[in-house]
Amino acid sequence: MQRVYEKLSIWRLITSLFAFSSTPELIFGAALLYYFRVFERQIGSNKYAVFIIFSTMVSVLLQILALGYIKDPSLNPLTSGPYGLIFASYVPFFFDIPVSMKFRIFGLSLSDKSFVYLAGLQLLFSSGRRSLVPGLSGILAGLLYRLNTFGIHRLKFPEFATSLFSQLSWPFSNNPYQGLPTTENNGSIPSHQAHQIEDARTATQDPTESSIAALVSMGFDRSASIQALALTNYDVNLASNILLEAQALQP
Repeated sequence: MQRVYEKLSIWRLITSLFAFSSTPELIFGAALLYYFRVFERQIGSNKYAVFIIFSTMVSVLLQILALGYIKDPSLNPLTSGPYGLIFASYVPFFFDIPVSMKFRIFGLSLSDKSFVYLAGLQLLFSSGRRSLVPGLSGILAGLLYRLNTFGIHRLKFPEFATSLFSQLSWPFSNNPYQGLPTTENNGSIPSHQAHQIEDARTATQDPTESSIAALVSMGFDRSASIQALALTNYDVNLASNILLEAQALQP
């Protein structure tokens, strides 16, 4: 990392963004990247591509500046992996994703978002100070994006670039819920899924307004949200995953 700063070998730092340095980091990092796909559905593929590029570039720049300012040998080298993107995603996760369920464990009040925070803390301190700097750089990058620094919210990529980002993201060719619509109910749901939905509706009551509102606030269509909730016995997290995977399969 000292070579990166002194000789401006930026490519070494950039290539390190595409691989984690240990198996535990890979497991937690991949799980968080999978979960944070919700933001692509919430803000659209084009803006999400801008968010990825901005948060990654800014976090890399902040890491370089931090190394030059701190000059601590114990930070050499910084841990590898897409820490900037992951921890930048915690900013919209904190502000924009509503709590859909609260519970208590041993007297401690928790929510469905608590486990995502715990996974982030595990990743943040996985390599001590070597992972702390990339993580904090990612959080700062996410805050700068949210504050619309340099008018970044107005930036858009060409359609071919957005399509490329979508194709390079998580493939779900074997998704069993690929027929579930995410924007409108046009009757295109496969027959076996339609029977499941009807059975769920007859066996249970209509989804509560709070569950529907939670999905709608993420940008999903109301009718699709109701169907997804019926398929998952009104589990908001599972329903959002179904809607996201259905969105990924749409041409």
